[in-house]
Amino acid sequence: MKSIKSILAAALISAVMTGLPVIGNVSAQDAETWSLRGAIALEDAAPLADVKKQNTSGKLGRAYRQQPPLIPHRMEKYQINSKINQCLRCHDWPYSNEEGAPKVSETHYFNRNGVALDTVAGTRWFCTQCHVPQVQGRALVRNKFRNASEVE
Repeated sequence: MKSIKSILAAALISAVMTGLPVIGNVSAQDAETWSLRGAIALEDAAPLADVKKQNTSGKLGRAYRQQPPLIPHRMEKYQINSKINQCLRCHDWPYSNEEGAPKVSETHYFNRNGVALDTVAGTRWFCTQCHVPQVQGRALVRNKFRNASEVE
């Protein structure tokens, strides 16, 4: 029977070989950010996604009541990182009237403790965590999903 040390050593070697992050005594400054972006620092631009068919025929409806609105325009070149958010150039409250763009929801101006802020909260800074460009693409998997207004 294998010892616990040899099992842990094998797991560690496997994690390192497959590129998985290893938990240990690492300071916050040394740790890398692991996300769907990969091991790309927040300050660096992520590679552009391959967008095939952007829907430019107008806004698509929401599938359920609290679904974040879809983005009805192209945005491949919009920069969103820890310092810059180009979405806010049109959608933040001072500019939305000038640009004719929907204003960011009031909920985005409260921090996680419920304190009202004058600027968009850091927890809501990365718009594309919730909002995605609408596309006319085929479903990735077959399903029988119906939106809330279609359900009897």
